[in-house]
Amino acid sequence: MKIQLLKVSAALAACFLTSHAVSAKPNGNDNNSSSSCSQLPSQNTLRAALVAARLQMNGGFNLDMWGTIVNRDGIVCAVAFTGNARGDQWPGSRVISAQKANTANAFSLAGLALSTANLYTAVQPGGTLFGLQFSNPVNTDVAYRGDSADYGQSDDPMVGGKIGGVNVFGGGLALYNSRKQLIGAIGVSGDSSCADHNIAWRTRHTLKLDYVPAGVSGDSTRPDNIVYDITPASGVMIGTSASGWGHPVCSAAATNISKMLPVVP
Repeated sequence: MKIQLLKVSAALAACFLTSHAVSAKPNGNDNNSSSSCSQLPSQNTLRAALVAARLQMNGGFNLDMWGTIVNRDGIVCAVAFTGNARGDQWPGSRVISAQKANTANAFSLAGLALSTANLYTAVQPGGTLFGLQFSNPVNTDVAYRGDSADYGQSDDPMVGGKIGGVNVFGGGLALYNSRKQLIGAIGVSGDSSCADHNIAWRTRHTLKLDYVPAGVSGDSTRPDNIVYDITPASGVMIGTSASGWGHPVCSAAATNISKMLPVVP
């Protein structure tokens, strides 16, 4: 009897170890052959473009930024910040930048780009997409795992994981290559939401991933640009957007800058 129990225990242990070996992924990596980051910028390239965009006038508070890139499967490919150390920008903006990237990727298509700024009005009570912001929660196991010292580095613990999350204010843009193929998205956070959008736009332009086919902005030269068309309305707290894709104004400076952002190729 004792021998039989030992045999059963050994078999169960072997089964557990085998299944664990199959299901486990190094460092929590969710990457696979169908979800490559090879078409997207490296962490160093992202950081350089993000720093260049942040140093321009963007109509915000002139704050340092976080930026995240995800691929078409929503897997985090790169995370960077613009300051000298991770504490130079809002710590909470790291995950928000990833959330914005996930949103722009998740709700853009080969023929239609939606920036996170475009979603603001639609998700308000009574809006056409009300509740969307609650539909795909952030994967907190991916967002907060690992050593904080690695945040914003090439080995940021979010890299390789599916971050999830839906964010509905400015700063997230889909990424389209020169063949107008949708290959992922970028999210930027760390300043006002309007400045975030302007910085994300300029970063994407520098990365040459702004071959946007179409959008809802009403401007074919900037298809997924932020839309400022919300006007006060009786009984409506946020006002009414003429297009249905409007975003609140943060500052006159940010609004004016959005009209002068680089046009898409």
